[in-house]
Amino acid sequence: MPNHPLAPTLLPLLGGTANLISVTHCMTRLRLEVKDPTLLRTAGLRALPEVLGLVEDGPALQIVLGPGAADRAAADLEQLRRTESLRTERRTRNATPPKLALRRIAQVFVPLIPALIGCGIIAGLAGLLGNLHRLPALAAALTATASGFMSLIAVFVGHNTAKEFGGTPVLGGAVAAVTVWPGVTQLHMTPGQGGVLGALAAALLAVQVEKACRRLVPEALGVLVVPTVTILLPGLVALHGLMWAAGQVATAVGRFADRLPAEGGAAAGLVLGGLFLPLVMLGLHQALIPVHTTLITEQGSTVLLPLLATAGAGQVGAALAVYLRVARDAAVRRTVRSALPAGLLGIGEPLIYGVSLPLGRPFVTACVGGAIGGGFLGLLEQFGGAIGATAIGPSGWALFPLLRGEHGLLRAAAVYGAGLAAGYAAGFVVTYLFGFPAPGNARGRHPRDNGDAALGSVQDR
Repeated sequence: MPNHPLAPTLLPLLGGTANLISVTHCMTRLRLEVKDPTLLRTAGLRALPEVLGLVEDGPALQIVLGPGAADRAAADLEQLRRTESLRTERRTRNATPPKLALRRIAQVFVPLIPALIGCGIIAGLAGLLGNLHRLPALAAALTATASGFMSLIAVFVGHNTAKEFGGTPVLGGAVAAVTVWPGVTQLHMTPGQGGVLGALAAALLAVQVEKACRRLVPEALGVLVVPTVTILLPGLVALHGLMWAAGQVATAVGRFADRLPAEGGAAAGLVLGGLFLPLVMLGLHQALIPVHTTLITEQGSTVLLPLLATAGAGQVGAALAVYLRVARDAAVRRTVRSALPAGLLGIGEPLIYGVSLPLGRPFVTACVGGAIGGGFLGLLEQFGGAIGATAIGPSGWALFPLLRGEHGLLRAAAVYGAGLAAGYAAGFVVTYLFGFPAPGNARGRHPRDNGDAALGSVQDR
């Protein structure tokens, strides 16, 4: 038997998951029914060393694999079908106008994440040197290196906004640059007032103005009139309204973030840690990206991210419990092993769509584990001071270098680590005890747990 799963190799030769109607097996054969037999690549199937023979009968196909191999291939194909079905359902569910708008706004900020991560780590090193009173010249250089991008992040937001919404990127950046020009002090405003929210709004307005100009202005004059009007009108609106309005919103977000650890504490962590996995499943977590970015630009860190990261810890703990409980399901255990490293780094989708959500109950218990982890972290912050992240993107273990706290990096790392550990432990225990029905209750039980046959199997000899 090969060391790699056979199902991913078979799937493209069978026309993909959408071409499969049913997957069953007997002792030696994988039995399939397909929608379109013309999509089958039988020559490629016969060429596989694992395939001992083919039996074709219109939409029905039998692949001779031998004892044991047919069972494993059927289970793996079903797992791939379930995962793809969930992804398709999710894409359909997320195709509503509000969610599409959130996704487009998220795309404005996603390209900025590598720079936010790099600058966040550099700023952390500068802060560490400052706290230790070591190498002041190097600390100053690191601060300048990290601050350059952050001081002009509004320009990049404007550029990406215009690009995403169909405008000219450089014009979006030019309009957003108005908000960070030092000379706005002459208009009794602060450079950067409104942060990324003001830049986003100004660039969105610039896109609409540019599109209107291109419709109305003759082509011969467009090269002069379109860029001038596109920068002038939104720039004036930004100076005399958008910057103030966005500044009010940013201030309110900052005040909320300041009060959250001190007043919300365990309750806030419980809610954030418990609800984040469903938000990720629905794609609604993208709405938080501008909020995180605003907090980082306004205050230097986002206090929301460490609390939200405990949801991923609950998911990891739940996955480990699933790994132990479904000891006879090689496909699920293999999925857990492959997705677990990403889960430890805060990338939860592989575990959500490959493990917990298809099984049902473990997704709920993973949310419970995240809630307990978030509540514990919030309690620690309530008494020991808030901690935040200087960049967005990484989570889980990858968040440690980006932490920032009122009492230094080491204490922030200890508090955050305790929250993760609580999430891991709670997710594991709750899933192990309550993530599967009692042995006498077959409803909801995983198909291969407790010795059941593979889903849809036919044990004929």
